[in-house]
Amino acid sequence: MVDQKIVLALKFLLLVLFFESTFEQQQQERLSSPIERAALLELRSSLGLRSKDWPIKADPCSVWNGIKCENGSVSEINISGFRRTRLGSQNPQFRVDSLVNLTRLKSFNASGFYLPGSIPDWFGQRLVSLQVLDLSSCLISNAIPGSLGNLTSLTGLYLYDNNFTGMIPSNLGLLAGLSVLDLSANMFTGSIPVSFGSLQNLTRLDISMNFLSGSIPLGIGMLSKLQYLNLSTNGLSSSIPPQLGDLSNLADFDLSFNNLSGSLPAELRGLRKLQRMLIGNNLLGGSIPVNLFPVPSQLQTVVLKHNGFNGPVPSVLWSIPQLRLLDISGNNFTGMLPNSSLNANASAAELNVSQNLLYGGLTPTLGRFLVIDLSGNYFEGPIPDYVRDNASLVSNCLQNLSNQRSLLDCTSFYTAKGLTFDNFGLPNSTQPPAGGSTGKNNKKVIILASAFGALGLILLLVILLVLLLFCIRKRGTTTQRGVAVGVGPATPVPSGSSPPPPGVSIDLSSLGDAFTYQQLLLATGDFRDVNLINHGHSGDLYKGILESGIPVVIKKVDLQSHSKEAYLLELDVFSKVSHSRDVQASSILLDDKFEVRLGSLSEVCIQEGDIHQSRISRLLRLPQSLEQGSSGSLTNSCAYDVYCFGKVLLELVTGKLGISASSDAQLKEFLEQILPYISIYDKELVIKIVDPSLMIDEDLLEEVWAMAIVARSCLNPKPSRRPLMRYILKALENPLKVVREEHSGSARLRTTSSRSWNASVFGSWRHSSSDVTVIPATSSARPEGGSSFKQSGASNSMGSGGQNGSGGQNGSGGHSSSRRRHSGEIFPEPFDEQDVERQN
Repeated sequence: MVDQKIVLALKFLLLVLFFESTFEQQQQERLSSPIERAALLELRSSLGLRSKDWPIKADPCSVWNGIKCENGSVSEINISGFRRTRLGSQNPQFRVDSLVNLTRLKSFNASGFYLPGSIPDWFGQRLVSLQVLDLSSCLISNAIPGSLGNLTSLTGLYLYDNNFTGMIPSNLGLLAGLSVLDLSANMFTGSIPVSFGSLQNLTRLDISMNFLSGSIPLGIGMLSKLQYLNLSTNGLSSSIPPQLGDLSNLADFDLSFNNLSGSLPAELRGLRKLQRMLIGNNLLGGSIPVNLFPVPSQLQTVVLKHNGFNGPVPSVLWSIPQLRLLDISGNNFTGMLPNSSLNANASAAELNVSQNLLYGGLTPTLGRFLVIDLSGNYFEGPIPDYVRDNASLVSNCLQNLSNQRSLLDCTSFYTAKGLTFDNFGLPNSTQPPAGGSTGKNNKKVIILASAFGALGLILLLVILLVLLLFCIRKRGTTTQRGVAVGVGPATPVPSGSSPPPPGVSIDLSSLGDAFTYQQLLLATGDFRDVNLINHGHSGDLYKGILESGIPVVIKKVDLQSHSKEAYLLELDVFSKVSHSRDVQASSILLDDKFEVRLGSLSEVCIQEGDIHQSRISRLLRLPQSLEQGSSGSLTNSCAYDVYCFGKVLLELVTGKLGISASSDAQLKEFLEQILPYISIYDKELVIKIVDPSLMIDEDLLEEVWAMAIVARSCLNPKPSRRPLMRYILKALENPLKVVREEHSGSARLRTTSSRSWNASVFGSWRHSSSDVTVIPATSSARPEGGSSFKQSGASNSMGSGGQNGSGGQNGSGGHSSSRRRHSGEIFPEPFDEQDVERQN
């Protein structure tokens, strides 16, 4: 009994002490300055913050979310992830003037909170106590004020994923205490400031995904504490400075997607702590220095793809124990695979050596890789079991495998290297021996070759003459009968009509079999109206069934009302392309398996002024109101395809039929109503616009959400900001990755190989968020964070408040983005929109 009383007494004493401690702590954390309290209330009002986060009657230091105080003064403000009130979200602005009265403020974090507008110049003049400034993903625009160079106490500056323009201020080089500088995913132009070489405490520098040009400053190599360097996805040129080899603490090195040239400097072997090296998609060349990669090495990711490297692959690359990704595709590397079984146990490593000049047999070295791409080389011999099920092997010289190179191609390659090709493992090889022969034999071979060559030349000339006479006779017959090309005889041409235009040479072999007019009549039931699909610009489309039971679509062209030139041009187009680049729902014909079989030619535009005036340069029209700034180049043609495809996707999501064929005014009105409900941050919003006839569960809703996000990115008013179609295809093949990986957290992003899937596929889309803003400012349904789909990988691992600039995180999976270069993969032809004329 006595023991129980003692225990109760002790519990009561501990409870009293706990409450006293809590009370004293609250007393210490209470805001003592009425000026600062008034400043916080003004900030609450100007930003439209909800009372849920900042209750007006409570003490800010002890109750308000995101507020920290020291000695009775506000030291930290974190509004990241906050949502505005309904009234505040109607007109969000960069209105934080009251911060000037918080004289002891050390950290201000508004990442992900919309602050449209410019950073005021007084930021760098009044907030002198700031140590961390995080304004990432805030939709801030215009230039960075040079006054930020006065914030000499700053250790972390996060301005990524905004719409900053102009040049990067050289005054930022005055921030000597800066540890982290992230300016990625913006629209900066000009060169990298030379003053950055003075940031001796910098551990992390990310200025990727901008429009920077010029060379890499040599002073970057003096930043001895630098652990993360990302200059990717810009327009940097010249060579890689050898001074970068002095960055002995560097762990992550990304120079990919630039215009860097020259060879890799051997001095880069000084990067002994390097874990990720990404220098793909540049103009680099030459051989790789033998001792470039140190032994032992900590490398986990090496990407050298799409350059001009040649010579052998350094042997050390095959034996790095921690290697998870090796991508040297799209170069001119040559040589054989090392015949070593070291570390041959299969792991999660990935190997891509496609599109090179590698040859020889497949060796046990490949056994350590789980995913392998060897396509586009000259490998020969049998296929080992450890490669057969997990490798892409097309376009090689391998045995017992389809889709390989021709015998002539393989034999020529190996003979040029003084080697003997194995003839795909078949006997009776017809190729000559690799070794030499006597001079007498060589002389006989030369004489025989000359004789047979002369005989072959004479025979060839005779054949050409016969073919020429045959073509002349056939052309005369064709002129009398009319233009009967490919799919059946056309309507007879009057005798006074002109012959087909010169320069139009059409290969009709790719159009399929030829049919008689009687066969077409039988297939369509004499072209009855019941089989009419649509009235086209140059003729009517009919459905039909051939005698073999195959369903077909037949286009009936009236040459009385349409010129033969237009008809021939259309046939020429169909012989070269699989569809024709007018994307709207009414132009897409599907078979019973929902496979696209035929599109319609709405317009065929010829390029006037060209020496070959029948050359087709464009197949699409460009509405002026929604395609501002279009030059008519092939780049913009492809971008317009993407724009039209986005309309079709949106039509599928919403069930609003006719969107893809609506007028510009109707489309603009529709987008103003729909786009506020498509947000990467809020899945539930999309329910308000989804086709009500769709029966969707949670997983299917995510797919619809992802499709809506893809559609929104396609509808960017700026053609250069729309994603490439191959990225759209990759997204639609696995739509859940669009939304799930974006929210998978920094831990996962840090473990991805070269860069996160989402960043590689959607990096070029991230700059499109603010451009897809046709939403009026009065829209109250627009969610906070709802229109910014571009977000650099750093946003998942850095800059989320309370980060004091340690910057030593090695997680960088998503820090790179896909290419935003306007001409890297598309080669435009000149085009004048005034020369557009309807041909179909």
